[in-house]
Amino acid sequence: MFDKNGDEIITVHDLSQALTLLGLDADFSELESTIQAHIKSGNDGLEFEDFVSLHQSLDDALFGGGGQQLQQQDHDQSAHEISQEESDLSEAFKVFDEDGDGYISAHELQVVLRKLGLPEATEIDRVEQMIFSVDRNQDGQVDFFEFKDMMRSVLISTS
Repeated sequence: MFDKNGDEIITVHDLSQALTLLGLDADFSELESTIQAHIKSGNDGLEFEDFVSLHQSLDDALFGGGGQQLQQQDHDQSAHEISQEESDLSEAFKVFDEDGDGYISAHELQVVLRKLGLPEATEIDRVEQMIFSVDRNQDGQVDFFEFKDMMRSVLISTS
């Protein structure tokens, strides 16, 4: 998704563009500084293994590496991390919840997928299936708690 030109390298520019398409204006120099630590010497960007390493690093920072780090830190630090995680997830949720009603509908998800140029955006049945797969209370939309659970399971299962 991030490697638009298919060269198997994800540059800081590629990531910045994807975040911008999602309405997340990340500071380019901050993004570059975060990503540079994961780029192999001599490369212009992230190879797949580097991207996995970056993902793991973000998972550890946001979710405490499956809980192990949270047990080692004092209460104040843990509370700050949980608060930061909630804030980050809330911002991500707002990207999808365009009308601000507290729910992500199939239409709203389709809009985001379209902005990212993903082929799934053309098939509303697939988009509705995506919603259904995380919609625990079966109301046809995803609330913040369902979104949080989905994000945690996606990040943990891929790490």
